Amino acid sequence: MKKIYHLSTCDTCKRILNELNPSSEFILQDIKAEAITTTQIEEMQHLAGSYEALFSKRARLYKERDLKNQNLSEEDYKNLILEHYTFLKRPVIVVDDQIFIGNSKKVVEAAQSAM
Repeated sequence: MKKIYHLSTCDTCKRILNELNPSSEFILQDIKAEAITTTQIEEMQHLAGSYEALFSKRARLYKERDLKNQNLSEEDYKNLILEHYTFLKRPVIVVDDQIFIGNSKKVVEAAQSAM
């Protein structure tokens, strides 16, 4: 499977998509327009190793809800991501059995190599 989970309103996601210029083999899923399903998040977790790895601690809601002062479990991370798309660290790029999470330069370069 070749898929990119992104947010079409996010300038960083737009920049990375332009940089990567994914082929037509890739399915692009705008997570705001098409919510992440339980099956999709479980597939991502299987590749990433944890839900926490997929979770964005930069999300505005993370600060608003004071989640950093709570002891969150893997199940909490999963439910928060399913509850609101901004909790997913973006973009998430899946290339067959590899997953690339986030927008750091190293992650984007690794994803580009895999593509």
